[in-house]
Amino acid sequence: MLSAPLRIGVAGVGHFGRYHALKVAASPRADLAGVFDPDANRAEAVSRETGAPAVDWGRLLELSDALVIAAPADVHHALTATALRAGKHVLVEKPVAATLAEADELVALANERRLVLQVGHLERFSAAFAAIEGRVGAPLYIEATRIAPFQQRGTDVSVILDLMIHDLDLVLSLVASEIDSVDAVGAAVSSEHADIANARIRFANGAVATITASRVSLRTERRMRLFAHDGYLAVDFSNRRLTVIARDQGTPVPGVTGFGMMEESWQDHDSLAAEHAAFVASVLDGAPVVVDAATGRRALAAALMVADSIAAARTRMIASGLIEEPQNSGSRSI
Repeated sequence: MLSAPLRIGVAGVGHFGRYHALKVAASPRADLAGVFDPDANRAEAVSRETGAPAVDWGRLLELSDALVIAAPADVHHALTATALRAGKHVLVEKPVAATLAEADELVALANERRLVLQVGHLERFSAAFAAIEGRVGAPLYIEATRIAPFQQRGTDVSVILDLMIHDLDLVLSLVASEIDSVDAVGAAVSSEHADIANARIRFANGAVATITASRVSLRTERRMRLFAHDGYLAVDFSNRRLTVIARDQGTPVPGVTGFGMMEESWQDHDSLAAEHAAFVASVLDGAPVVVDAATGRRALAAALMVADSIAAARTRMIASGLIEEPQNSGSRSI
């Protein structure tokens, strides 16, 4: 049984990995055992900033009780599997892996070795999610929009795995049903992968969600609307505003008998620190894993369904002459 302080190593200290390292270094229940990055200069810079040693991957495993994997998505599986086989607990950034087969292997490894494997779906630890969770009943329809200006960071994967997966995970957490079908479109604009995407997801229970994601927009916007039998919820994440229309609550809504409206806001907190605290609590105290590997796999499965639907739509568009096959076929995918 491990005891505090938990020795946590961070693998991958690029833009977001650096924040992970800083959170571990500041944790009251953990020590930053070391940092690893293929970019030695980057590793040394974060080492100087945190006071933890910059070491190679093998040495990081030796020094650590648990690992944060914040490396590029295509190596999540390899690093996480190695850490689990070495008996280390893992917090891996989203997506949990690149394929469902890889995700299934990680789920099995964590279960077999009784290790914590938490997936970094950060929105689950946000004040915004706490504000909206449980405010209305089972959703009938959800509409989510997440758009932002272009940044080179994150373009090693599509906008589906970069941005949309956050809302896919939130929708899946709100709808207690399996996905029945996905109809999606998207396009590569400024990178080698899809930079814009829209997906309409139908669930087996009849609920529908429409999710739009873009990383080539002129402004940042994050909104969600949720319709249920017993009410309506509108969320403006950027401005921390929440509007709820519900039965027998709030100020009466003219013309809508029995329903009232409430407008609220929330105070943001440090979601990454909350994510780390939950991980440490799961390892040291046996607390339930908030976003376990199976949950991460479900989000990945939904994202891959969206990607497959976009690919099928692209094939149909080319066949109908709506779009042309790129000259360098295969180098840019949507």
